[in-house]
Amino acid sequence: MRDNPEQIILPHKVKVKEIDSSILIEDEELKERRRKRITLIGQLLIGIFGFVLWELFAKWKIIDAYYWSSPSIIWETGLIAFTEGTLWSDLLYTSGATILGFLLGTFFGALLGLSFWWSYFYSRIAEPYLIAFNAIPKLALAPVLVILFGIGFSSKVVLAFMMTVIVTAIAAHSGVKSVDSDLEKMLFSLGAKKHHIFAKVVIPSAMPWIVSSLKINIALALAGTIVGEFISSRQGIGRMILYAGQIMNINLVWVGVVVLSILSVLMYVGTVWVEKRLLRGRRIRG
Repeated sequence: MRDNPEQIILPHKVKVKEIDSSILIEDEELKERRRKRITLIGQLLIGIFGFVLWELFAKWKIIDAYYWSSPSIIWETGLIAFTEGTLWSDLLYTSGATILGFLLGTFFGALLGLSFWWSYFYSRIAEPYLIAFNAIPKLALAPVLVILFGIGFSSKVVLAFMMTVIVTAIAAHSGVKSVDSDLEKMLFSLGAKKHHIFAKVVIPSAMPWIVSSLKINIALALAGTIVGEFISSRQGIGRMILYAGQIMNINLVWVGVVVLSILSVLMYVGTVWVEKRLLRGRRIRG
């Protein structure tokens, strides 16, 4: 029996298509890497240009170096504070309180928001209180929280926690409300239990909403920690800035501001990395 020509040519066509698709995927990956590289270079160049301009303006006396300092003086002051002062321990104190409060607030906020799925009446009764508590300026409660929990590490963690827990709860609640009710009914009709739907449908549906709040929460947690240190603290970058302002050491104030800026950027990058890992397989803009 003679072979059909199509049976011989078809595998070659399939192979060609597979090769073409793999080449296209590789090209897209190379383009994406190139775009990220160009973006990073552009960001670095803008930052370097800004610091150079700042240094030149201070040197040419376009701005008052006493109030605005300059990058070179800030660098020298920062080195002294690191080697001879308490800047390193203050940095660890502030970052530790921020990260711990952020993690606790995100975890318990997510649990609170997800819990609204279990009961319609519980959700409807608790939702107004959640919104009302979110409207309360939490930083206004900072003096009370410092009095309650002391001037130590605990009050800073509680402030960071208070700044993040409600935001996460609202985000998780929004994710819960976005769950397809028809899908839930179909799964119930097929014999699925409530905890199965919660684990397989509700949590995956709410996860993008929860993760989207991380970048906001890390900034709020840092703000809560710094405010707590401003009010009363033995350590921390906020305490250092407050002390430097009291003794009119403007250069040390700028050291604290720059260190906090770098710390916030690093924390933001960390949350972006966590976001990509938690939402692996989904397309995220970032």
